[in-house]
Amino acid sequence: MEKQSDTELVTALVEKLDAENKSTVAFLRQLILDTDKEIGEQVKWNSPSFYFTGEMKAFNPKEYKRDILVINIHRGSILLVFPTGSTITDIDILKAVNYPDGRKIIKIANLEEAKIKQKALQAIIVEWLGKVEK
Repeated sequence: MEKQSDTELVTALVEKLDAENKSTVAFLRQLILDTDKEIGEQVKWNSPSFYFTGEMKAFNPKEYKRDILVINIHRGSILLVFPTGSTITDIDILKAVNYPDGRKIIKIANLEEAKIKQKALQAIIVEWLGKVEK
């Protein structure tokens, strides 16, 4: 059996979600990937995860500097987890929850809310990409 690509693994993971979460996660996934050609996807932490694929200065992998965000389903809620979210200034406009370790999390209730927040989410991702140390 041939090994699945990262995109195929993410697709399989999304397909297993309930109908409402599947449509919202599929929308968010495409929104994230459409934001910049240097965004890749993979399954990480058992969730769809998005990362910067371009050249970067060397760094400690435990700093998660390449990871942009993870879409996590927790108790039926969709959470956008930004592992290095503390570096993003405009993220709080979307009522992000701050964690002491530097993560920021945005809760998305449904597809309608994801569509309303679309432009702000893309602006946050663009800001994050602008801070990458190349």
